[in-house]
Amino acid sequence: MARIPATVVAASGLVGGYAVARWTGKRPLGGAALLAAGAVAAREWQQRSGGKAAAGLSVAYVAAFAGSHPLAKKVGAWPAVFSVAGAMAAASWAVTRERG
Repeated sequence: MARIPATVVAASGLVGGYAVARWTGKRPLGGAALLAAGAVAAREWQQRSGGKAAAGLSVAYVAAFAGSHPLAKKVGAWPAVFSVAGAMAAASWAVTRERG
């Protein structure tokens, strides 16, 4: 079975968590989606790049989630979510990419 890159999982978790919360009206359900994707991404980060990288990227994931809230007040909810998801994807890629 093909593995989905942690970069995609992390970005999708941020977007998907917000989408679930918004469309169901249940913030805890969105949080569960966010948490599940974060756990999957963290496991992949750990396997690819080790514990320090996984810990740092996990902190960045939580910071992206938290940072989307004040950003949303300035640019709107969806632009904020897509912005932090893009930043998280870039950070994940930069840390876990193959160096040759």
